Amino acid sequence: MVQKIGGSRRKSRSLFTKHARQKGKIPTSKYFQEFKESDVVLLAGESAVQKGLYHSRFHSRTGVVKGKRGACYEIAIMDKHKEKMLIVHPIHLRKI
Repeated sequence: MVQKIGGSRRKSRSLFTKHARQKGKIPTSKYFQEFKESDVVLLAGESAVQKGLYHSRFHSRTGVVKGKRGACYEIAIMDKHKEKMLIVHPIHLRKI
């Protein structure tokens, strides 16, 4: 029987690493930033916080905020020809 090798963070070491000047304490304003529905956001992962992080294949994609679910936001993105819904923490989002 074939076994799966690796998990969701496989081959993402260079993708989610920070440069030396970006390391350090995360501002609370970024952690608690607010978005409205139909805002266009960029998926920019914060590697210091793993909670609410999307899959690495969606890194640096743009999406539209569809709603809020708890502390996270529902983001609609187009993956090839399918619309997909991601649940992402606001620390991993940047407003465009």
